[in-house]
Amino acid sequence: MSNSNKHKKIRTIFMGTPDFALPGLKSLIEDSYFDLIAVYTKADRPKGRKQQLASPPIKQLALEHGIPVFQPEKIKAETENIKALKPDLIVVIAYGKIIPQAILDIPTYGCINVHASLLPKYRGSACLNAPIINGDRETGITIMKMDAGMDTGAILRQKSIKLNESSNLEQVHDKLSNLAADTLPDTLKDFITGNIKAIPQDESQATYVTMTKKEDGHINWEESAEKIEKLIRGLNPWPGTFTHDINGKLIKILEAKLDLDDDNKGEIGQVYEKNKELAIHCGQNKLIILKLQTEGGKAMSSSQYLSGHQDIVGQILK
Repeated sequence: MSNSNKHKKIRTIFMGTPDFALPGLKSLIEDSYFDLIAVYTKADRPKGRKQQLASPPIKQLALEHGIPVFQPEKIKAETENIKALKPDLIVVIAYGKIIPQAILDIPTYGCINVHASLLPKYRGSACLNAPIINGDRETGITIMKMDAGMDTGAILRQKSIKLNESSNLEQVHDKLSNLAADTLPDTLKDFITGNIKAIPQDESQATYVTMTKKEDGHINWEESAEKIEKLIRGLNPWPGTFTHDINGKLIKILEAKLDLDDDNKGEIGQVYEKNKELAIHCGQNKLIILKLQTEGGKAMSSSQYLSGHQDIVGQILK
């Protein structure tokens, strides 16, 4: 790139932790305009049944490219270390820690964050889930200049994707993660060279979404079938949606579709069989379960499940 010959390399610190941040970091590593001088990520955590220590995906990618990795429990304690690194820029994607003003003030060009929603809508951590659960027609990414607030910084660039009746969390996660990588390097260059200006968010349009917890996936069958079906897509694969049979056994609901044309009468939460598949009465309309998983079992179609669990028909799920 001719531009990179004229411009000194931008000393860049990257902060991020999960898979979502990987394509973004990769896009900066591969662009000679940026000099990755350090990566900050969360500490290694015990994982799986054996509780063995596992590194965040970002750490593994950084080490493969010889970039120094820092994993402080408290980012504030790193203020002097970060100053000593003399960064021109800090880029943040899903780091999972609040960055204090003292660090935001260090880089020449400030701290730039990639947020997975079309801000000011869906500030906060459940920004990937919320558009699906709420039945929005689109979502996207926002690249912004960070300030001390929660996702309140001025906007540099936004890119959107369409959502449809089958969009689930996994698909949206992957699309936005790759969209971020495609958009990030050029946006950063345009900002550094003064080709784009940061535009303040419209506070009157702001909405917040709090962190998704496991219990958010517990299905309330008194809700409408439409609302439950969106919840199933919006929480798939994590934390997933679930219900309990009459014996208190947990059943994960992985995929479902609306059944709007059935006049079958029953109590809310009651299971019946339709075309060899599980169907459930909801507060409004009914839901046909396409795919489910029992505790400790493998994912299967509801017809496979039914062949070994006919006793579920007629039960009321909780």
